[in-house]
Amino acid sequence: MNALAEYRAVQRSVADDAVARHADLVRRIAHHLAARLPASVEVDDLIQAGMIGLIEASRSYDPDQGASFETYASIRIRGSMIDEIRRGDWVPRSVHRRARDAAAAVRQIEQATGRAASPQEVAAHLEMPLPEYLRLLEDASRGQVLSLDSHVEDHGEVTIHSGGMTPQQVLERSDFGRELAAAIGLLPEREQLVLSLYYEQELNLKEIGAVLGVSESRVCQIHGQAVLRLRGRLGQYESRDAGLDDE
Repeated sequence: MNALAEYRAVQRSVADDAVARHADLVRRIAHHLAARLPASVEVDDLIQAGMIGLIEASRSYDPDQGASFETYASIRIRGSMIDEIRRGDWVPRSVHRRARDAAAAVRQIEQATGRAASPQEVAAHLEMPLPEYLRLLEDASRGQVLSLDSHVEDHGEVTIHSGGMTPQQVLERSDFGRELAAAIGLLPEREQLVLSLYYEQELNLKEIGAVLGVSESRVCQIHGQAVLRLRGRLGQYESRDAGLDDE
């Protein structure tokens, strides 16, 4: 065996070992993501997509970039799962359309009043009964987890796999990260808490409900309102996302 063949064999062995050691990570991420999504999304499909992401991560990981393999792999695994869900197109277009209308209403109310819009105000603006608006928040919450995650993936401040990006793309990622952090800081306290528990602590809706002492449905509504509020405040980024929530 020549030196090149030996080197490639070692690379394959290292990659295979990384995949074997992190298979549980794929399952953890899949079950955590599935807990946020409708029952129609199969966990096994997420795991299969995540394993592809893990394999890709094992082949492209560069320790010189400063991130641990698990951190790098988690991003690739989650990205593969989100791509799989997008391809499934499980969120009805009507939900996306109504969520955009609601986000625009939130933005208009907040610009006019200078304070956070209440669900009652948004429902009235949309000429929609409050219970129907609350149902919309629940639908939007489950649909928009991908929208917010995808915005962070596409525009957020990512430092471990930015090779090959243009200076403009790097700037846009950094700009969005700063704008998102600022917008979250201006959310009502309870909405900030729900987002923190959901995205940073990685609790699912049921677990957050137990922490807050409210129902899973109520947590879903709070999350949906928070994300609509963020979409309204960060509309300039969403308008540039050609593939997000297309009609």
